[in-house]
Amino acid sequence: MPVEILRTPDERFVDLPGFDVEPNYAEITALPGDPRSGTLRVHYVDEGPRDAAPVLLLHGEPTWSYLYRHMIPVLVGEGHRVIAPDLVGFGRSDKPASTDDYTYARHVAWMSELLFGHLDLSGITFFGQDWGGLVGLRLVAAAPERYDRVVVGNTGLPVGDGKLSEAFLNWQRFSRESPVFPIGGIVNGGCTTDLPPEVIAAYDAPFPDDTYKAGARIFPSLVPSTPDDPASTDNAAAWEVLERFEKPWLCAFSDGDPVTRGGEGPFMRRIPGAAGQPHTTIAGGGHFLQEDRGPELAAVIARFIEQTR
Repeated sequence: MPVEILRTPDERFVDLPGFDVEPNYAEITALPGDPRSGTLRVHYVDEGPRDAAPVLLLHGEPTWSYLYRHMIPVLVGEGHRVIAPDLVGFGRSDKPASTDDYTYARHVAWMSELLFGHLDLSGITFFGQDWGGLVGLRLVAAAPERYDRVVVGNTGLPVGDGKLSEAFLNWQRFSRESPVFPIGGIVNGGCTTDLPPEVIAAYDAPFPDDTYKAGARIFPSLVPSTPDDPASTDNAAAWEVLERFEKPWLCAFSDGDPVTRGGEGPFMRRIPGAAGQPHTTIAGGGHFLQEDRGPELAAVIARFIEQTR
């Protein structure tokens, strides 16, 4: 059965500050495994030389590829091809209208079809933050041979065996129940810097009204919170693969994110490729360290690529 899909009008993305990139689109299956469900148009940034090894940047909740506007020019300037997709439900990508259309497994399948099926990427340097890590690390585990190295910041890969903080439980309730869900204001609240009004408006741009926010509202509730969560088994299986991942792995968490503080520990302890690497703390960054310290983070990634060629 076809999925009801909303598409943000293109005029919402005109003259966004600091984001002069060409849009690229691919059509993917709306409900993975069900060709009768129709297709989704998924947007991705693809900058730099097409014959260079790709640097893949995945955003999280409730942002979009605009989050990487401070980093893309730095990485392209170093000669890298940079790909930054918009997750389904975010940015310029299509937005299924019902929260029931979104699951953790579908987010993984949607990005897999884009990155492996449509773009056929290999030799990837991956960076993921927030849900960009939760989705992206599942893809690393699904096809580790496609990746040359991994960088993670302010993210995790939960299996539902830990106690969620009261702050996160409140965030889940707020995202589901609040009559007002101000995307730009939420992003601003996760930064150590005060974003100017035009940047806050750019984060609001993909969502003309609340009907477009189903994906953004349900994302916090898809985090595995108990061992019997549908995603817990899949994440545990991904950890089994990552615990054998010997390619270079770097942690670059910020020092100002209470949500993910200490989250680098499991990666540094459990991933073989993390041993002996120059793990770094990005000083002065909040949850959205790409917004607060983007050029510095991009330089860390570029340096890591150079050191581990």
